[in-house]
Amino acid sequence: MNKLLETDRLIITEMTMDMAPDVHKNSLDEDTRRFVPDEVFETLDDAKETIEFLMSQYGSMEGPLVYAVIIKDENKNIGYVQLVPIGEGKWEIGYHIAKAFTGKGYATEAVKAFLPVMSEKVGTNEVYGIRLKENAASGRVLEKCGFETFFTGEGAYHDGVYEICKSVWKA
Repeated sequence: MNKLLETDRLIITEMTMDMAPDVHKNSLDEDTRRFVPDEVFETLDDAKETIEFLMSQYGSMEGPLVYAVIIKDENKNIGYVQLVPIGEGKWEIGYHIAKAFTGKGYATEAVKAFLPVMSEKVGTNEVYGIRLKENAASGRVLEKCGFETFFTGEGAYHDGVYEICKSVWKA
């Protein structure tokens, strides 16, 4: 395991092929289907194919740069945290914690630890957070991590136009 960083409860590490069963299972919950449908892996082979691509990105700064979130005590893969390029040298944070593990502060803990390390790695002092307005839990994570909302309204999100919120974190 090529560990990026560690918090009190979590290890944030590069993805490996043996994580495919957890990545597949974690992607199938209703929150993923509702809020990030392009990150649902219907089959184990879909998850493996995606992990293979994600692993190829670690040596570059092109992104996406996606890291697994592991609970230390259980050595359990519960989701991911990522930086994704959104053009013009700008980066967006992304994260997902499997439904069975939400409400315990894991996303906030992962994002707070990840932001300073990864923003330095990619050479930016600003990271954006873009979410569906209805995804209040994601909004709370961003807020707790120091993001400030600068836009609420209709905007492009994945495959359409929805009510969204855009926030920014500054190092």
